[in-house]
Amino acid sequence: MTALTGRVAVPKGRGAVIAGVALADPGAVATNPYGLIAQASLRALADAGISPGEVDGLGSTGLGTLPPIDVAEYLGLRPRWIDSTSVGGASWEVMVAHAADAIAAGHADVVLLTYGSTAKSDLRRGLRTANLNWGSRGPLQWEAPYGHTLIAKYAMAARRHMYEYGTTIEQLAEVAVSARYNAADNPEAAYRDPITVEDVQSGRMIADPFTKLHCCIRSDGGAAAVLVSEERARDLAGTPVHVLGAAENVSHVSTSQWPDLTTGPASITGPLAFQRAGVRPEDIDVCEVYDAFTYMLLMTMEDLGFCKKGEGGPFVADGRLRLGGALPTNTDGGGLSAIHPGQRGLFLVVEAVRQLRGECGPRQVPDAELACVSGTGGWFCSSGTLILGTERR
Repeated sequence: MTALTGRVAVPKGRGAVIAGVALADPGAVATNPYGLIAQASLRALADAGISPGEVDGLGSTGLGTLPPIDVAEYLGLRPRWIDSTSVGGASWEVMVAHAADAIAAGHADVVLLTYGSTAKSDLRRGLRTANLNWGSRGPLQWEAPYGHTLIAKYAMAARRHMYEYGTTIEQLAEVAVSARYNAADNPEAAYRDPITVEDVQSGRMIADPFTKLHCCIRSDGGAAAVLVSEERARDLAGTPVHVLGAAENVSHVSTSQWPDLTTGPASITGPLAFQRAGVRPEDIDVCEVYDAFTYMLLMTMEDLGFCKKGEGGPFVADGRLRLGGALPTNTDGGGLSAIHPGQRGLFLVVEAVRQLRGECGPRQVPDAELACVSGTGGWFCSSGTLILGTERR
């Protein structure tokens, strides 16, 4: 018996691997997200060399009346294992962990995780608002009257970090500059033209201190990943990527209940995921970290243990996150430049797998063997962190 995520005992051969990944066409025009889900799902299954009829596990959220049943019906699936964990952008990292546990326990053999969103098109058609404050029900009713939007929550937290540790707005801007630098070599990225710190700072103010380029883009998109057991992967032609460690954690919904605006739930999931994988932050070759805002990435890198608390500003300011830097991060351009269709967590997994399989062409990180993938939900409300590798350790 061996330990996979550190949460369940794993019989020999039942460790989970990611066998296939795919995206829907970038910039695809869709009247609803189901078409994007279907396109990405069929491509991921084809990438794995698995037929849709073999899928007996399904994870999806953020869509439909009864997630993930709506998606299962649309895809013609009748899974015996399902997951619709909904904790924002971290949902997909959490679902990878759940799928790994299900495979280890024999509850499923082929798990499809899939997501699609027409967030950008919906905004243009007036079907949704950009203000994700979710009205006045539940705990948020005590913050909504003050106009405390999602962006404002991040902006306030960034200001606190700047006050506590001397982090500068130029250091935060470098996160956006590095993301755009990486996007230049990604033909699927929405924005590829280079930007400077001055460009970021001269943009329209959204929520002080964030100008427009400190904030993620809006896009449509679809993504999918297929997980199987190590035993099943031996019959497949592709290169499997092992799920070496995983962890999940939640923190708060009400900002008033957030103990420290400079520390998030990744401070729990990072150390746990590394411990369960048996590796350290300095062993990681490539990172895919949720970056809805520049501050989100900076603080998450601290929480994961890549630098000490309060040292995130200098850590990101020297080109370290760029392709060719010491720790290439968000190698596709991230949510700041490549794609952000509402929940980006599954797109992080897709890019990490492609990097570990050496499939990224001019943006490929040389000899990448270990990847850290970390998703964040809400306003540092939830975290899911994965350690992925080319070999079992």
